[in-house]
Order: sequence, then C-alpha cells, then structure tokens
Amino acid sequence: MAEPRLQLLGRDGCHLCLTATEQLVPIAAQAGLEVHQVDVDSDPELQADYGDRVPVLLLDGREHSYFTLDVPRLRRDLGLA
Repeated sequence: MAEPRLQLLGRDGCHLCLTATEQLVPIAAQAGLEVHQVDVDSDPELQADYGDRVPVLLLDGREHSYFTLDVPRLRRDLGLA
C-alpha cells in the first residue's frame, strides 16, 4: 500500500494541530486527497523525531511545514491555483 500523500503529525490537546487540521482539510479536499492524522505520542520514534514541534505536515513522506501550515506553498505543491 502506498504511503498517504498528506500526513499531519500531531497530538491530542494541541491547539496548533487543530488549527492546521482546519486549514488542511479543505485544501486536501480540493486536491482530491485525504488527510491522514498521526498521533506522535503513539510511536516512540515519531515522538522523539517530531514531538517538540508539532504539528508537522508530511507531503509524500517529506516534511513540508511545521508549527504553522505554509498554505501558499502547499497549494502550489499540490498544483492548486
């Protein structure tokens, strides 16, 4: 199975993660994609790598942005006007 194009790494109770989700969901829908949310606290390796700077958006498995969503760059990278 292919890796999801959009993965949002975050944690419960994170207000920045909630804001990123609210911004990301409509952009993903416009691009015909789903947002796959991953709780960094569910995996010790993810927690070690990303735990102190969530939310982190991975696009095609690569870090795209963290703390805040870079909306213009994401739209460009997804081929959206």
